Amino acid sequence: MRIQRRNFLKGTAALAAGSVAMPALIGRSLAADKIKLGSILDTSGIFDAYGKPMDMAMQLAVSEINKGGGLLGREIETISYDTQSDMALYTQYGQQLARRDKVDVVHGGILSASREAIRPTLRKANTLYFYNVLYEGGVCDRNIAITGVTPAQQVEVLVPAAIKKWGPKIYILAADYNYGQITARWMQKYAQEAGGEAIAVDFFPLDVSDFGSTIAKIQTASPDIVVSALVGGAHLSFYRQWAAAGMNTKIPMASSTLAIGNEHKVLTPEEGNGIMVAFNYSPEIASPANKAFLEAWGGMYGDTSAIHEIAVSNYQGVHLWAEAVRRAGSIDRMAVIEAIEDGLSIDGPGGKVTMDAKTHHAVLDVHLMEINGQKLDVVERFEQRQPIDTQAVCDLSANPDDTTQYEIKI
Repeated sequence: MRIQRRNFLKGTAALAAGSVAMPALIGRSLAADKIKLGSILDTSGIFDAYGKPMDMAMQLAVSEINKGGGLLGREIETISYDTQSDMALYTQYGQQLARRDKVDVVHGGILSASREAIRPTLRKANTLYFYNVLYEGGVCDRNIAITGVTPAQQVEVLVPAAIKKWGPKIYILAADYNYGQITARWMQKYAQEAGGEAIAVDFFPLDVSDFGSTIAKIQTASPDIVVSALVGGAHLSFYRQWAAAGMNTKIPMASSTLAIGNEHKVLTPEEGNGIMVAFNYSPEIASPANKAFLEAWGGMYGDTSAIHEIAVSNYQGVHLWAEAVRRAGSIDRMAVIEAIEDGLSIDGPGGKVTMDAKTHHAVLDVHLMEINGQKLDVVERFEQRQPIDTQAVCDLSANPDDTTQYEIKI
């Protein structure tokens, strides 16, 4: 998802730990041969507001594991590449990690395009891959594990809640690429199932930043709610222009994307207050696991202000992989995959995270939230939501050689 650097808060934050059980290996000397974890992220360029906290989250998780005695008595070594927000570099670095660096696992990718740039390479090289980001669903591949929320976990909570609170007529705005187009269809489906109706759907290229005519169209259409799947720094202008036009006090809003990269902290409270969102994680979650996580983040990095949804997903993804290695008693790819498919679960900052064997997607708690004073206040918790969108098209137990990303028919 595209973010303009000058529109974002300076600096980054990292994810804190303490929420995942550590092996009882403290005090042992680690074996000389290290386990290699590869990371490919946009830690510079226009996506760095997503990538930097994800990178720090990965480093924090690895630090915790190593301090706890490593894995199988061996230290984890990270080999990280910065794609500089250039999709072509994902392909190059994916090949380097698999063929030259010979890593044991790769955690990386932000946009779906970045995932699809490296997924075939890693599968061909028999290198296990974790993609730890909210996305549109439908990837069916035994060599990948996906830990971010899908539309059936998130949008199915968000849209009915907004309709129940504010009314049945929704106006959808979405980014004009794979994620936005598919998510907009899920929004229409869940609106209809909740007794509502999408009265209009508008798509916008990622570089569009003038929404004056769109705001005029929305005023004319007079919906009960605006539902947004807008993405990135240019699209952030919509929320500012909406508030400047006084519309934020007239028509309420829900979003499937706002705040995943801390965009709500770039908006003023007046611009963001009252917008409804639904994600796996909020720093405001009142649980012992999250409290310990925030303390560990602060202890390592000092500032917790830039923690966001997909950084937490990356943190949880690294710990899920580590738990799979422990269960397997090996770093052998197939042994780890079989552990992933054997009821693998951890207690993460966002709640319990369980891998679904048939899809290799995470079963997650989803929190319905409202933005208030640049915070994500939890309104309601929905426990252990299944990725039923991907389950409808993917069964790796029956078809282990499937490598398709399905465009789910809605």
